[in-house]
Amino acid sequence: MRLNALNRRVLNRTTLERQLLLGRAAISPARAIERLVAVQGQDVNPPYFGLWSRLASFTQDDLTSLLYGRQVVRGSLLRGTQHLALAGDYLWLRPLMQAPLSRARQAGFGRATRDVDLEELAALARGHLTGRTLTRSQLRDLLAERWPRVDAPALGWSAQTLLPVVHTPPSGVWNRGGATPFTLAEEWLGRPLDSAPPVERLVTRYLAAFGPASVMDVQAWSGLTRLREVMSALPLRKYHDTEGRILYDLPDAPLAPEDVPAPVRFLPYFDNLIVAYADRTRLMTAEQRRIVCVGAVVHPTFLVDGFVAGRWDLKDGDLVIEPFHPLPGPVMAELAGEGERLLAFAGARGAVTWVRP
Repeated sequence: MRLNALNRRVLNRTTLERQLLLGRAAISPARAIERLVAVQGQDVNPPYFGLWSRLASFTQDDLTSLLYGRQVVRGSLLRGTQHLALAGDYLWLRPLMQAPLSRARQAGFGRATRDVDLEELAALARGHLTGRTLTRSQLRDLLAERWPRVDAPALGWSAQTLLPVVHTPPSGVWNRGGATPFTLAEEWLGRPLDSAPPVERLVTRYLAAFGPASVMDVQAWSGLTRLREVMSALPLRKYHDTEGRILYDLPDAPLAPEDVPAPVRFLPYFDNLIVAYADRTRLMTAEQRRIVCVGAVVHPTFLVDGFVAGRWDLKDGDLVIEPFHPLPGPVMAELAGEGERLLAFAGARGAVTWVRP
């Protein structure tokens, strides 16, 4: 084994510590979101569950008030997917994400919009949004007046990738669905976006929250490419994993002991931790990954001894726990207790139920 090689348990425990999952942190929700860089927000309630699992004191109103107060915003960020980020972080994150957003738009709607001038589309969409909020459908219909023969949904989705828009509350707050509103980010925040943010800032923020990690890990999490030279030029500490891959970390970031206890934790759909790595063996086996990550869906999971041990979901008010393998009685009791607390947080009146492996 190489010198400075980090085994799976050291990587696991270090990751959990940085993710606030070894012990619930006595920090504010805003500080937690900042630490995590951005919180996955593909669906409405998962960010609330993710913060509940990480914080010593957290209620739904804590996050909802941040969204209404414009301290936290929801929009397309990492990998072109919906995230919640601090307003100040959105201002530099969104410009860095333009390249992956453009790639995603081209892959999804390039053929449908091949006869559309994208600069004109962006300018026209900006004009429609200036001074007001429109739903994606409303904006789509307005753009279709200019391009009546182009697939209308492709126009609406293209505008979302071409312009920095945020989805303003009540969209994105606890138990509130409905049509997605578009508001120009600069108008909602009252500040312009950064014109040329350094990609190094994204790398170091990622390592503080998810490191040690490889170049491929950072690229998988962010959607950016060609980061090898960037990371090689930074004053980072280098390790290897047991497979010989180079892992980078901040020079003064401590590693967690491999034998530190890890409590059971419930992670929601699309949780940051589960999608943060190209190599996810620090959290789960390849077989488990195929069960958890199905197409574009990342199922909610629970951790036992720091590792993914099964899936869970709320169904008709019940918490349904589905272990991947039989669990000892004390672990099942710990999961049941944590599950009761999750039900109380969700305001669900059901019970903890089990699907036997």
